Amino acid sequence: MSRIATPREGQTFIGPGRLAAYASFVKLPHTVFALPFALTGVVFASRHAQVTAAIVGWAMLAFTSVRFAAMAFNRIVDRDIDARNPRTAMREIPSGRLGVREATLLAVVASAIFLLSAWMLNPLCFALAPIALAWVLGYSYSKRFTQWAHLVLGAGLAIAPVGGYLAVTGRWAEPWWMLIALAAAVGTWVAGFDILYALQDEEFDRTNGLHSLPVALGGSRAIVVSRALHVATVLCLALAGIGAGVDVWYWGGVVATAALLVYEHSLVRANDLSRLDAAFFTMNGVISLTFFAFVLVDRVTL
Repeated sequence: MSRIATPREGQTFIGPGRLAAYASFVKLPHTVFALPFALTGVVFASRHAQVTAAIVGWAMLAFTSVRFAAMAFNRIVDRDIDARNPRTAMREIPSGRLGVREATLLAVVASAIFLLSAWMLNPLCFALAPIALAWVLGYSYSKRFTQWAHLVLGAGLAIAPVGGYLAVTGRWAEPWWMLIALAAAVGTWVAGFDILYALQDEEFDRTNGLHSLPVALGGSRAIVVSRALHVATVLCLALAGIGAGVDVWYWGGVVATAALLVYEHSLVRANDLSRLDAAFFTMNGVISLTFFAFVLVDRVTL
């Protein structure tokens, strides 16, 4: 299938310093995707328990460090694949900007910081932390054996709002299904946009025996699945709002999210990926920040 344009990898920091290399290594700007949803969990929990600056700080450190560990591990595991893919050949390990030993040390340190952060929050967070860490690290192998790797990634980031909520309360939500709905919203949202991101590697993945929905279904059908997942995202956000007992501003956030998702999908066609970077990074960053802004206003105006 022909492509009008094949986007090169974006959100890369240019510069000789190690900090620039580390930031590019783990795609630091992508933190904006799920961190606002982790904080959404914190805001939801604030209806039931006191939120302190220390809790917010440790929760943000936990999220950032586990994401760093997962991204670093993914780059280590995929280094040979990345070296063969023209789109990713200039990533830090294949290009020689970082060595495997240094990358491994970064992943280990980030994992330790995550576990420390969870321990500082409460016993439940610490007990669940190794399970969460194992899941997000294990995702790196999923595209080697399943076309549903997008859902595996979505489930990993779906941990974010649950972790934010548990960081504050130290116990599961009531009603029990509210947190599940919120996690499902994040999981389907991430899986949906990851399918779009995978469109650019459809031919490479097929040639190299890697699995994805674009490979299994073709680009056009994979986009249909992505759209269905994003419909589920909006429905799950609405369900989570019902469970949390939100006010009118929250519903404005749901409507805004739905509108932004519609616009995101208008940017991508199976035979035209020229605006994929805008759809993937720009729009998803806008979606997460916009939704969180509505959640926060809804809470402070109660």
